[in-house]
Amino acid sequence: MPGVTVLCGPIYHSAQWAFSWLPMIAGSAVVMQHKYDSAGVLDLIDRYQATNVHLVPTQMKRLIDLPDEAKAGFDGSSLEIVLHGAAPCPPVVKQALIDWWGPKITEYYGSTEGSVVSMISAHDWVRKGGSVGAAMPNIEIIIVGDDGTPMPANESGTIYFRNTMGTDFEYHNAPEKTAEVHLEPGVATSGDVGYLDDEGFLWLSDRKIDMIISGGVNIYPAEIEGVLGGHDDVADVTVIGVPNDEYGEEVKAVVVANDGLVADDSLADKLRLFCRENLASYKVPRSIDFVDALPRTGTGKVQKRKLRDLYWGDQERSI
Repeated sequence: MPGVTVLCGPIYHSAQWAFSWLPMIAGSAVVMQHKYDSAGVLDLIDRYQATNVHLVPTQMKRLIDLPDEAKAGFDGSSLEIVLHGAAPCPPVVKQALIDWWGPKITEYYGSTEGSVVSMISAHDWVRKGGSVGAAMPNIEIIIVGDDGTPMPANESGTIYFRNTMGTDFEYHNAPEKTAEVHLEPGVATSGDVGYLDDEGFLWLSDRKIDMIISGGVNIYPAEIEGVLGGHDDVADVTVIGVPNDEYGEEVKAVVVANDGLVADDSLADKLRLFCRENLASYKVPRSIDFVDALPRTGTGKVQKRKLRDLYWGDQERSI
């Protein structure tokens, strides 16, 4: 039976486009929100009895942060599936949405180039504690080490994918870039690092391009972002590496504090203490800067290069 899709993100993003257009050609209606508003999304879902919606983690966080009175009037019983992807979601945020909306939250991992690589239900996500799921039926996931050899279960490496139906891709007028992301014809990567567990579930570590190397130790920002992103005082966060004369790089968190809070040294100390309680010591940010908003693309991804340039601009090196 046809349903109703709420489209609350930019339609030029491949996931938003696909998860609205595909239901529509199957007979569903699409209700579009032209500028994202959390309370408005709740209203659209109930008013039009929406059956499905696609969210990105920033939207999920903003929904969770709505005032209790805005949440109280939401029914949501018409929803059958809530898809989310595009970026890692802090586990505390995702768990809070599951607690509120029920086990309708389904996460996918993929890219425009490789489509959907893996998917995980709320039930399996709670059971596994943070995986992005098992490979789709038409996808083979291969974890490859720095030496180019496949890695065994529970060992991290670059995530490559192969579509068993034989499809592949190339970048327009960029053969060098196409070759760079391919291990061999039909086997490509989007630059993410992770591992497969004993059950074949995929876990993400980070993107190689975002990796921080401090004193020779590889630090992946996603884990730190996941911890800080779940703190009640944090509206948004990203983690980058900044220059350090002794260690090469050090960890810096760039945080958007929740409305009404004073973003000062006291709050920074509070957040660093929270990190020390939940992370290994070398992963704790050496410093925390507060901003009014993070630079994001229209699809919700943080533009880390813009932030890095603020700290690396006067350096003769970039790592």
